[in-house]
Amino acid sequence: MTDSLDAPIFLIGYRGTGKTTVAQLLADRLGWDWIDADDEIEQRAGKSISAIFADKGEAAFRDMESQIVAELSRRRGSVVALGGGAVLREENRAAIRRFGRVVWLTAKADAVAQRLAADENTVSRRPDLTPSGGLAEIQALLAIREPIYRACATLEVDTELRTPREIVDEIVTRL
Repeated sequence: MTDSLDAPIFLIGYRGTGKTTVAQLLADRLGWDWIDADDEIEQRAGKSISAIFADKGEAAFRDMESQIVAELSRRRGSVVALGGGAVLREENRAAIRRFGRVVWLTAKADAVAQRLAADENTVSRRPDLTPSGGLAEIQALLAIREPIYRACATLEVDTELRTPREIVDEIVTRL
C-alpha cells in the first residue's frame, strides 16, 4: 500500500454493500473525484453489464474490468467503487493494494439480499452469477469471496444498520 495522502481509495465488497453511494459521499467529503468501475465498463462497452455477460460471457467482462482497474489504480485523489468480483483476479488485487488504500464494505447475506431486492437496477445491471440466484447465490459467493476481500483490505467497515454518512465518518476517521 502506498503512503501518499492522495493515493486512491478503493471500495470493495459484495454487490449491495453500498460501494457506489459511499464512494460519492466520501469523495465529496475529501474534495476528490469518484468513479464507479462498473459504470466505466458500461460506458466504454456501450451496454449494460448484464448485456456484456449475455453477449460475451463473464471472462470477457472480467478482462474489461481488469483493464479499468489497472487504469484507475494510478488515479490520484479519487475514490473508486469496484465491482463485487473485481478482487477475484490477483492482478487487480495487486494493483489496488500497491497504489491505494482498500476499504472492504461488509454486510450479511440476508441484508445484501434485501438491499438488492429493493434496488430497481438489480435486474438490469446485476446478472445472476450462479444458477441458483438470490440468497443462495449471495451465501455461496460470500463464502468464496470473503477471505479474498479480507486479505485485500486495508480497512473493514460493517455497513449494516448504518447510514452512508456514518460509514463515511468511520472511513475518514480510521484512514
